[in-house]
Amino acid sequence: MIRFILKRILSGFFILFSVITVVFFLFKFSFPNPENMAIGQRTDQATQHSIKKEFGLDQPTYKQYLFFLNDISLISFHDKTDQEKLNQKYRPFLKFYIFNTLILVKKPFLRKSFQSRIRTEQLIKESFKGTLILALVSILFASFFGIILGITAGIQVNSFVDQAVVFISTLGISIPSFFSAIILAWLFGYVFHDITGLSMSGSWIDVDPFTGRFYQWKNLILPAIALGVRPLSIFTLLTRSSMLETLNQDFIKTAKSKGLDSKTILVKHALPNALNPVITAISGWFASLLAGAFFVEYIFNWRGLGKLTIEALEMNDLPVVMGSILFVGFLFIVINIIVDIIYVKLDPRIKLR
Repeated sequence: MIRFILKRILSGFFILFSVITVVFFLFKFSFPNPENMAIGQRTDQATQHSIKKEFGLDQPTYKQYLFFLNDISLISFHDKTDQEKLNQKYRPFLKFYIFNTLILVKKPFLRKSFQSRIRTEQLIKESFKGTLILALVSILFASFFGIILGITAGIQVNSFVDQAVVFISTLGISIPSFFSAIILAWLFGYVFHDITGLSMSGSWIDVDPFTGRFYQWKNLILPAIALGVRPLSIFTLLTRSSMLETLNQDFIKTAKSKGLDSKTILVKHALPNALNPVITAISGWFASLLAGAFFVEYIFNWRGLGKLTIEALEMNDLPVVMGSILFVGFLFIVINIIVDIIYVKLDPRIKLR
């Protein structure tokens, strides 16, 4: 098991390295003069040169790439330079010398926003709270109702309820999240606003000029439903399929022959076996929701990582865009490694090799 985990971590490292490389060169060749985005077009040559030097943009491309790797890695290498400047930039946990090379152990430095000059990791940290809350509520909503509907359809196969659940679930899979968001915002936030009391847009936290911050949890309802419609539909169909397969197994027939009642067979024998693939799917979809909430957040004006990234892209704030993409990629890789481990633990039929 340890060997399997180490192999998955090593594989994840190489995938992350590939993502970093692709992101750097994609933005490098798409935006050849990022200093103009940082300071504007109408600036004197001295200021432009100073900004280029600050961001390392006066160096050849391969050196810029190495500087970028040095910034975002946990361990960075430096020659003997101004240590106070390095301390302010990286805030290292540990530093030591090897062969006259200064080595710093630190958190990844995703550089500073062109617009606000705030560290990108700080902006991501503040925004990610909203995305995490939205993804958690969405996955709980999708899991709870998806499993209940799937079980109901599975034990009433070919009935009207089963056909209705399958039809609605197929429809839910076919509708993109951003379209669901637009329909829900218009219908329940505008047309039926007087009944629901919900708004078309708004975040989970607002700023009151008199009392300070206050929470608006009702603003979470519509974006959570919009984001959870597709996984709910998939969990429903997956639970139904797994339930049908499990109910036809020999051990279920044996339990029936022993005279056990239907409720005991369902709860103690069928469900534990039928839910294994569903739990794995839930774990994988949670990673997808964290990475895929961008347009839903933007439509509902939800303060999260997606909204931060889209706004940064509109303002050509490259450090924030690149940092957000790398952070989401890192999250996706880590969660998928965890899902693989959970899958092996839950299903003994899976071979580690």
